[in-house]
Amino acid sequence: MRDHEVAQDKRKIELGDVFRMHKESYYKNNTLTPEQYKVINAICNCRTSILGGHIEQCDNCGDIHVSYNSCRNRHCPKCQSLKTARWLEDRQKELLPVPYFHVVFTLPHELNILILYNKKELYSLLMQSVWETIKTFGEDPKRLNGLMGIIAILHTWGQNLFDHNHVHGIVPGGALTDGNKWQPSKPDYLFPVKAMSEVFKGIFITGLRDLYDKDKLKIPSDPNLKTSLSIGENFETLLDSLMKKKWVVYSKHPFAGPKKLLDYLGRYVNKIAISNHRILSCDEKSVKFKWRDYSDNNTVKVMTLTPEEFIRRFLMHVVPAGFMRVRFFGFLANACKKKNVATIRKLLSYEPTEEKQKKDIRLLMLELTGNDITLCSKCKTGHFYIIQAMPNKLANIIPDTS
Repeated sequence: MRDHEVAQDKRKIELGDVFRMHKESYYKNNTLTPEQYKVINAICNCRTSILGGHIEQCDNCGDIHVSYNSCRNRHCPKCQSLKTARWLEDRQKELLPVPYFHVVFTLPHELNILILYNKKELYSLLMQSVWETIKTFGEDPKRLNGLMGIIAILHTWGQNLFDHNHVHGIVPGGALTDGNKWQPSKPDYLFPVKAMSEVFKGIFITGLRDLYDKDKLKIPSDPNLKTSLSIGENFETLLDSLMKKKWVVYSKHPFAGPKKLLDYLGRYVNKIAISNHRILSCDEKSVKFKWRDYSDNNTVKVMTLTPEEFIRRFLMHVVPAGFMRVRFFGFLANACKKKNVATIRKLLSYEPTEEKQKKDIRLLMLELTGNDITLCSKCKTGHFYIIQAMPNKLANIIPDTS
């Protein structure tokens, strides 16, 4: 039995195992971007001796525990918990006593190839189009006649790891009018989804045409891509077909209180294309993972891919360096959020009890996962404390914390 097979018998397979087993063969047969190389290396090194760490000892039973550092890469399935906990702590301080609506804006799959070649431009256009749609409806004098706010979260994948470019929007139910009045939405209804779909479609296609006219799009020329020539030679035809197509905007019922909202954000804000618990096995010939088939009554199924295809699908969802997958618009925009939230709370006579100091890592993780990360796993009574640090062997490499 090979070493990696023995390792799989002892513990569950992880994304890092897939990369460690197959990255060299993938490098030989594929061209990667610098960001993709960085993601693979970070995930392979995450929580290993290469990144250093520290030795801990229990203050009750004296048990010794070695803890390795995480890579902190935003595409790593191991490194999102603490980041999410800190992010949620900040969002807690911004909550308003209003209904929060969940809206989802999805791009047609006909754009998938074009997006792969123009991620930064078209992801940005998607995020901006979502905001412009919400802004347009909010400013309508027949509706709320004011400035809306939204937290926009970009997701680019489906359960099968294929392209599925969409934005989850979290929208407070109301608008800030004239800077000093609050106009609430209906408690269980935001805007009509069919109308939002048409406006969203028009805004995005107008922006897409503008990018093309200004020669800011890379048109794929790979002869292996069936759609590459049609995009280059018939761009207007593509736009016309997109205009005739029904675009999907989905609006869910408002969250049942702030706790449900924060629980949702905790699951989705730093979500990646696939988490470790979904990966079932990996060997020389295949990778197996669980996926949910939404077209078949949400049935959980098992998909088997070659290692190369699995890695290819995962790497499709690596975002450009510095690109922000979570953005704030309207009265929640970073430049004016603090002032606007204070104004709205005053208008609603709402004074939350806020903690003045940030919570430490132990308390944050306890609230997020229910586990005390310092509790001794042996005696279940004592707590670990650091007795020795181990150096990072890649200290000159800056992790991707964006």
